[in-house]
Amino acid sequence: MDSSATLDVAINRRYGRLLSCSAPCAGISFAGFLAAAAGGARFYWEEPNGAFAFAGAGTAVELMAWGPERFKRIAVDARELFEGARHEGDDNPLSGPRLLGGFAFRNDFTPDNTWSIYSPAFFVLPHYQLVRDRDMMWLTINAQIPPEESPESLIPDLTAALEQKIAQLKAAQASMDADEQSALIGVDYPMRYPTWESIISDATERIRAGALRKVVLARAAELRFESPVKLLPILCHLAAQYADCYRFLFEPRPRYAFYGASPELLASTRGRALETMALAGSAARGDNDEADRRLGDMLLGNAKERTEHEIVVEKMRDRLAPMTESLEISPTALLKLSNIQHINTPIRGTLKRKNGILPPVEALHPTPALGGDPRPDALRLIRELEPIPRGWYGAPVGWIDSSLDGQFAVAIRSAVAQESRAWIYAGAGIVAESTPDLEWAETELKFRPMLDAHGVI
Repeated sequence: MDSSATLDVAINRRYGRLLSCSAPCAGISFAGFLAAAAGGARFYWEEPNGAFAFAGAGTAVELMAWGPERFKRIAVDARELFEGARHEGDDNPLSGPRLLGGFAFRNDFTPDNTWSIYSPAFFVLPHYQLVRDRDMMWLTINAQIPPEESPESLIPDLTAALEQKIAQLKAAQASMDADEQSALIGVDYPMRYPTWESIISDATERIRAGALRKVVLARAAELRFESPVKLLPILCHLAAQYADCYRFLFEPRPRYAFYGASPELLASTRGRALETMALAGSAARGDNDEADRRLGDMLLGNAKERTEHEIVVEKMRDRLAPMTESLEISPTALLKLSNIQHINTPIRGTLKRKNGILPPVEALHPTPALGGDPRPDALRLIRELEPIPRGWYGAPVGWIDSSLDGQFAVAIRSAVAQESRAWIYAGAGIVAESTPDLEWAETELKFRPMLDAHGVI
């Protein structure tokens, strides 16, 4: 094994010892890694434009939590899992163990048929993880061993397993065939337009009456295929068409997966440094530069869209203020994606304490961009009006490292697959000036990325 291989050992009460060995592994692709892991647990995360990415295969540790304390419970469990970790070879800190997972939209989420294997909080430490930071690649093996076991006695076995895995992955790259999506049987939209018209009219009446300022309402599309949904063609499509988004895959059980390409960063922390964004207000892209500029200018000048966006900025600032010593609200601009453009306000801050990623994630979720304002009233109205549970749609999905820092996106432009079916979700922000037809058109625009990725013409 390469002399720069690293060893991480965490000894704690509940999880015993977490042993991680890493080695450089140039020449392995993420597609090949995930293809080799087909039939097992698979995980994937990539930042916009590929600055940092990692994938996982197999399961070393699972963390789950329920109820209103789920964010705090995952933070406690993650801290205990990583407590006392020893990192040898700090020149490769990104190769260390990393949890990937997410949360349901609601604290009181109860799994239904669509979300049958998901809990309100669910994170996995993969058995193998492939990490890329710009031009560097590492493969890491994570293993959970009993507290009484000597790590030194197991290091040779883990090193041999890592070397063998690297050799297998490199050998498999050349023989990997391109995967094709299963044949589509049909697409169904459980909510018809008359129902949508009714709930939007109900919501706007309540907003005008002063019950709340904004609510985000969503609908779903169900896709049926002849055989299990193929995930790699979808991920490849998203990588090609939505490289400027946070792309993710969470497949803790074979053929039960949550995945997508989200343009919206919920929170990222590194020490006391915090980054987030307010993203609300949408319009289509133009067919040419002039049409695109015109649509963008109309979006920025649209009173309804600016009101919706300003509510998000205001509430995110209010929620972050108690935990930050400084907060910088950047100028508002357009975030342009391949088929849609949004009003975007980047936000950066300095946290008062170095407590990791989960406190700001808990404070922000759901932002008014996915919930509404006031938050409690909006959540009650969502439960009353939406006929289909959101599950993890619109909720935080991301990763946590051994320092409890991490990065989470808002799980929009997403889908959940179960065997040969997939469900896609899209929502729209409703304010007093909203009309059912325009909001319906906005959800159709937001469905498009994931419909295209599944081969729906």
